[in-house]
Amino acid sequence: MKFKLGLLGMAVFLLFSCAQEEKAVDSLHSVMTVKPQNASNETVKSFSGVVKENSETNVGFKTAGQIEQIFVKEGAHVRKGQLLACLDSKDYKLGVDALQIQYNQLKNEVARLKVLYESNSVSGNDYEKAVSGLQQLGVQLQVNKNKMDYTRLYAPANGIVKSVNFEPSEMVNAGTPVFTLLDVRRLEVEVSLPQSVYMMRSRFYHVYCTANGHDYPLTLLSIIPKADNNQLYTARFAVGGNLTAGQNVNVVIHVGKGAHGSNCSLPMHAVFEDGGKSYVWVVNADSTVVRREVTLEGTDDNGCVVITSGLSGEENVVKAGVNYLRDKEKVKIIQQPASTNVGGLI
Repeated sequence: MKFKLGLLGMAVFLLFSCAQEEKAVDSLHSVMTVKPQNASNETVKSFSGVVKENSETNVGFKTAGQIEQIFVKEGAHVRKGQLLACLDSKDYKLGVDALQIQYNQLKNEVARLKVLYESNSVSGNDYEKAVSGLQQLGVQLQVNKNKMDYTRLYAPANGIVKSVNFEPSEMVNAGTPVFTLLDVRRLEVEVSLPQSVYMMRSRFYHVYCTANGHDYPLTLLSIIPKADNNQLYTARFAVGGNLTAGQNVNVVIHVGKGAHGSNCSLPMHAVFEDGGKSYVWVVNADSTVVRREVTLEGTDDNGCVVITSGLSGEENVVKAGVNYLRDKEKVKIIQQPASTNVGGLI
């Protein structure tokens, strides 16, 4: 009888132990894993861009006056130093002539006083006053000559006349823009890039634009590191060739592999953020998970996030449910998605 009771007790103990172990297994988080995929060697992106001039320059006279003549029209190509317009300079010329007469008279007077000074016939103070007066008059004369020169307006650089803002006989003040010139010494192509491409900017290796049935190489000048209201980043490229400002072009960007060729990709929901850094959960051989910091660089054509450092590509990484795990926690790995796990996200 005692032997039967002992067997019964052992059976109950074994059943209880198995139930506890099954309960412990059931309490583990169930996860699915994925191996990082090698990132493609090359990605080609295409965007619409527009050709723009290097800058716009407002050109005006350095002195006030009445416009006498305008020598160029809107749309005209001008060269640096080319005469664009002139003011009525008669009053300025009269001012120069009057000062020139005074200057010549005083110059002769100073020459006479110099002879007297050297013969001790006049004091040194009188002679120095005369020399100082001549110098001041010379400065006034040069100022008036400059003003007369300012009545002629020249192109500051090669460009195209975008607008002519006045007509002959109109009065203008000093500095008032009479012309707007497009500086076409260097044309640029401006294009808006989404964040995914902006993040891959260090891997741009072949960029060009197509227009008029031709390809034109582009050289990256700058990318504004702040997105606009549409979450797009403005990039500017230098371009040469037979293009015109305002022309629409198609910009093609070839994005290569990372410098070490070790880029890999993971589903976007396999990555989580903490403290401004990016992490994934790597599953060890004993089914425990450890948090691994990774470096991201945009997304690939399949919508997966590209990882440039932190993974070798051989790890098993938790595919989803990353926000419910703890470091060194033991997990239950699901080999195949359950019928109720639509999309295999857990």
